[in-house]
Amino acid sequence: MASPSHLIPSTHTGSLPRPDDLIQLMWAMGDGIPVDKMALDERVSKAIVEIVEKQVKAGVTIINDGEMSKPSYATYVKDRLSGFAGESIQNYFFDDLVDFPRSAEAVAGNPGRRKRSAPACTSTIEVIDKTAAVKDMTELSAAAKNLGHKDIFTSAASPGVVSLFFGNEFYKTREEYVFAIAEAMRFEYEAIAAAGAVVQVDCPDLAMGRHSAYAELSLEDFRSTIRTNIEALNYAVRNIPAEQLRMHLCWGNYPGPHHHDVPIQDIIDIVWTAKPQTVLFEGANPRHSHEWSVLKELGVPADKFICPGVIEPQSNYIEHPELIAQRLGQWAEVVSPDRLLAGVDCGFSVHVGTTTIDPDVVFAKLAALSQGCEIASQRLFA
Repeated sequence: MASPSHLIPSTHTGSLPRPDDLIQLMWAMGDGIPVDKMALDERVSKAIVEIVEKQVKAGVTIINDGEMSKPSYATYVKDRLSGFAGESIQNYFFDDLVDFPRSAEAVAGNPGRRKRSAPACTSTIEVIDKTAAVKDMTELSAAAKNLGHKDIFTSAASPGVVSLFFGNEFYKTREEYVFAIAEAMRFEYEAIAAAGAVVQVDCPDLAMGRHSAYAELSLEDFRSTIRTNIEALNYAVRNIPAEQLRMHLCWGNYPGPHHHDVPIQDIIDIVWTAKPQTVLFEGANPRHSHEWSVLKELGVPADKFICPGVIEPQSNYIEHPELIAQRLGQWAEVVSPDRLLAGVDCGFSVHVGTTTIDPDVVFAKLAALSQGCEIASQRLFA
């Protein structure tokens, strides 16, 4: 097959499987067992090099560090910000799991989820570690440069998702709380941007929040809540160009029925008000793969790019490249191909040690994603 004149970029949403020995080190640290900090840092650095090599080998266009240094995509902030010292929530509520108790047991039993910790906010939130985000970017940039790869991104927790996972026991109002988080997270977002990477802000609060922390709210009250979260997000990224920002809209990366997921048409008008130019969202799993037709009908603002998931992270099935190309063909009916990226519904290992998928299958799926992008591009840019 001849190379297409243009290529639909492939990427993913952040987390990739950590090496087994790194998992054990990070679990030990989370459990309060003494860990040699220098040895941990060295293993993280080596893991970043390894994960960058695997992504490049798979043909992924826009790569990251796989979140190797983070115990979880959101809870890592407790180690970089002050203020979090209260009791951690042990079990989060998911409305869909109430109807299926055995599914709830399976989700709760995943070792990666058991190890996460999100203590409540009990005092003023401020940046206490300005080295971690910079170190992440230095090592990712170096690993990518050594392989001649320029396009990189780094994911970071949104103000809204931090407020969702970490209970507020200090700030007078939820709005005051989420804006305090936004101001503190601004340092990390700007550090990522300063390194020349695309900043991905993870926003499961905008979708998953509807059937979890905000399940008791009316739809209108939920919409009001996520408006505030987006206002806080826009405040936090005010110094970063829109084209260097992307956001991940997520309904929750866990193997549940998801039959209470909020429909995209109920929230997308608010989502579009966020500053990031590119929006990543679920498009491969059985609860959301139909929504290409919804967005085709509703339309996408002319200044936005979209990155639907065309493979999903919960299954060991390796999507056929032709299926990926067909899915991209559908999404090319929603926006022109030059405003289209190809992604994954969510992260492959959102908590250290998540055991949902065979780690080796992950990179075979990413290779299929790359191949599907080439097939689709050959057709769409002919």
